[in-house]
Amino acid sequence: MNADDDDIRALVERAAAGIAAGIEEGPGPVRGRRFRPAGLAGRVAPWLAAAGALMLAAVALEQTFTSLPSLVLLLAPVAPLLPVAAAWSRRTDPAWELLASVPRFGLGLLLRRTLAALAAVIPLLALAGWATGHAPALWLLPGLAFTAASLALGGLTGVDRAALGLAAAWAGFVIVPSLATARLPAVLAAGAWPGWAAAVVALAAVAVVRTAFNRETT
Repeated sequence: MNADDDDIRALVERAAAGIAAGIEEGPGPVRGRRFRPAGLAGRVAPWLAAAGALMLAAVALEQTFTSLPSLVLLLAPVAPLLPVAAAWSRRTDPAWELLASVPRFGLGLLLRRTLAALAAVIPLLALAGWATGHAPALWLLPGLAFTAASLALGGLTGVDRAALGLAAAWAGFVIVPSLATARLPAVLAAGAWPGWAAAVVALAAVAVVRTAFNRETT
């Protein structure tokens, strides 16, 4: 690759970054029209509200039906996946094709969007955990592990599909059997948090390695 090719590639990436940043911010409010949230916040807000409603219902049901296993702990691992999936979905993101064509820029934006989604949803989980008296590690670490898993698998299937697939698998193999037997699974027992912590570290490392590999090959 000669110097001219490098200059053209750099120019294309700068242009893509500028265009994507403009799309990310969204248009400014127009006087005389009803305000509608734009950009990432507008796309993620409905899914964040859904996650909040889900955890609120879990708290209410757990406090009402004490014979059931903890719905807060059962749902906490997958609640962050709703806004994470919305933050990087080709169906809701007008910049998806642009960012997919410039992988190095798109991967950086993916990480920033994921952190933004987590920053919004973790306080909801904290409130649910506080209201039901569960230790923070039991609702925080599984959610982080599933988020890291969605990023690690995102290079193969897309982050949105990975997140929704993981949520469906957790519902089918953990939530439904737990409700049927009225017992929490061993993976959500009080002593399971070291395993979740190890999973967070391992899956985050896989996601970082995949990101670095994609940057080197693009």
